Amino acid sequence: MWKRYITVSQLEEATEIIAAESISARIVAGATDLMLELEKGGHREVSTLVDISRVNGLNSIHIDDDGWIHLGPMVTHNSVIASSILRKFAAPLVQACWSVGSPQIRNRGTVAGNLITASPANDTITPLMAMGAYLVLTSTNGSRIVSLDEFYTGVRKTLLQPHEVLTDIYFPAIRENQKGIFIKYALRNAQAISLVNIAIVLDLENGFIHNANITLGAVAPTIIHAREAERLLTGKQLNDSVIQEAADLVQMAAKPITDVRSSAEYRKKIVRVVAKRGLEALSLQETPTIPENPVLLSTSVDPVCIPEQIVHAQTEKIITNINGKRYEFSSGWDKSLLRLLREDAGLIGTKEGCAEGECGACTVILDGCAVMSCLVPAPRAHLAEIQTIEGVSTDGKLDPVQIAFMEEGAVQCGYCTPGFIMSAHKLLEEYPTPSQEQILQSLTGNLCRCTGYYSIISAVEKAAKAVREPEV
Repeated sequence: MWKRYITVSQLEEATEIIAAESISARIVAGATDLMLELEKGGHREVSTLVDISRVNGLNSIHIDDDGWIHLGPMVTHNSVIASSILRKFAAPLVQACWSVGSPQIRNRGTVAGNLITASPANDTITPLMAMGAYLVLTSTNGSRIVSLDEFYTGVRKTLLQPHEVLTDIYFPAIRENQKGIFIKYALRNAQAISLVNIAIVLDLENGFIHNANITLGAVAPTIIHAREAERLLTGKQLNDSVIQEAADLVQMAAKPITDVRSSAEYRKKIVRVVAKRGLEALSLQETPTIPENPVLLSTSVDPVCIPEQIVHAQTEKIITNINGKRYEFSSGWDKSLLRLLREDAGLIGTKEGCAEGECGACTVILDGCAVMSCLVPAPRAHLAEIQTIEGVSTDGKLDPVQIAFMEEGAVQCGYCTPGFIMSAHKLLEEYPTPSQEQILQSLTGNLCRCTGYYSIISAVEKAAKAVREPEV
């Protein structure tokens, strides 16, 4: 799919490479969208991928002395969810990240990548725009600052130039006199693209709205502001009549299209509903809450850094550790991690279902994080620790999760089972005594066409009990 894969040790190396190669080079962070597009034959102009995921410090989340929150380009959706800073000062962004994909996707997908991909349905754009975010775009010529409001120029079009890298996302922390909310409406609760999403941030003074920001996703070529609704709310108190009128104006602002997920007419109706729900929730102070102990399927959030740049092409080996065993691959640098495991390592327990990050059959553990291996470039395995289904058993003994799946009849055709077991196994590492809600959260990235899921949930519950109360 690509001719060279360069893993950089410093951000400056990345800017130098893309400055030299222009449109033939692409930055790789999480690559959850890029890998899918490359697999489907897109971006034929791209011959070099530049991986910044092993650069130290790019996953930083901090608040400066002036009250501005900064997100590095490698901050993942799960990093946002786990951040105490963002939970306290950027709740709409946390709510948006919690709605993205599944734990496996959130472990790889980055906020920066979500912004750059520029889909009008992307979930993190609306809250960041409502909170007044700015982007720092860096090249070999220096840096420039662009407001998120100005960043988008059309469907999947931005001001980012081929020689630039997004190096910082910053926005003011939500203050005590502000209220914010993000609501997503989709066809299912997980692994779903927004039919409509909305973010609302209100500045309040003595019960009156001093300033309002309402941003809408999936209802126009780009993320937009509902300007008339914002103007209406300014100077008002939130009551039933004001909320109704504002929701009507939000509906008028929407210019949706009909696509495979929804008709334009339906989106027009739904955007009014979610706007009304969001304003009512803010008036009653009943904003959505993220679980106190969210399931991340991750026990590591820091990248495995490298000391110097590595160029993977025909002559450079991929050296990695899989299930506690060292592997050296002279091939496979131009494919997905899934294909590397199956074709080059001969570890065929990991299955390809959808090859789009939807089904979870290819779930493996990469440096402590559950990921969809079909969406991970194979060179990311270099100097990494990987666990596949073959490595779940210990000393020839089946893992409690494997035993429970058999005893509970949680296996039918068995094709999806390795992915379910990997997710459940990681869950019990993260939460040895999970609630049923946590079990459900852990399995949102795994699909089964055979069962009704009840036996799978029972199996995970049984495995958790076996871990807590091992037989003597």
